[in-house]
Amino acid sequence: MTEAETAEAVAEVLSRYAPNGVAIEQIARDIQAGADEGATAQLEPIVAVRAYLSLEDDVETKRQQMEEALWHLAQIVHIPEPTFRVVAESDWANAWKEHYHVVHLGERFVIKPTWREYAVRPGEIVMELDPGMAFGTGLHPTTQMCLAALEKYARPEMHTLDLGTGSGILAIGAALLGMKSIIAIDNDPLAVKVAQENAEMNHVGEQIAVGLGSLNEVAQQTYDLIIVNILARVIIGLCEDNLGRVVRSGGLAIFAGLIDTQEYGVREALQTQGLKVIDRLQEKDWVCLIARKSATNRRE
Repeated sequence: MTEAETAEAVAEVLSRYAPNGVAIEQIARDIQAGADEGATAQLEPIVAVRAYLSLEDDVETKRQQMEEALWHLAQIVHIPEPTFRVVAESDWANAWKEHYHVVHLGERFVIKPTWREYAVRPGEIVMELDPGMAFGTGLHPTTQMCLAALEKYARPEMHTLDLGTGSGILAIGAALLGMKSIIAIDNDPLAVKVAQENAEMNHVGEQIAVGLGSLNEVAQQTYDLIIVNILARVIIGLCEDNLGRVVRSGGLAIFAGLIDTQEYGVREALQTQGLKVIDRLQEKDWVCLIARKSATNRRE
């Protein structure tokens, strides 16, 4: 068991050694007692991250590798010691799905596992994402704040860049809000594959161009909106690489992945790029900054 905001980091570590699958099991309660499968659920702050290792593989070596990797992660964030038990393969293949429910994020977004039924209410935007991916499933506060910022600032005519797309959740959210021109890139080939599959599953593949790359591969053009949900040090590094050049004059940028103690440094870096913070969201220690590119900046 761990907190929701650290679950994806734990899942990423486990996925290195568990090719047979990693699942993030939400501890959720039905809104109504005895609610049917179509009901939504409210997330508790605690989740379970489970990985499946085949006994036919070198299981003891992989177990040791997992424990060592989690120990290193525990030096950064609080996570409990892992526990191990033997389960039937059929149990892993099916039983874990019972832990996943339909979840509301922001004002309009609904995240739905593909096997769940849900009656869409007026104004809601339903996104289908199967959990267990290490690239972003909406559990982390930074993802949730980015979706909230998109709800507030996204406009259909915006040419948008999702830099470090992961599972593609933010690019898909932008497309479902009506944005027609979105480029989503990541430097991890597996993340690119997952993002492409998720875009197709949500019927927005034609709106999103997913590709492998980094800032330099997309710097030939400017964008009305960029989304950067990575880490504070990476955001600062991107600013040192002249991130502001890809934001058009008067354009917007959404930054997340930073905690409140890192905010000042990120703000300073953004200022060097002509990006002025105009809005701010905070969830626990996590901060999301929305900035606008100065119309008088000459860096473009």
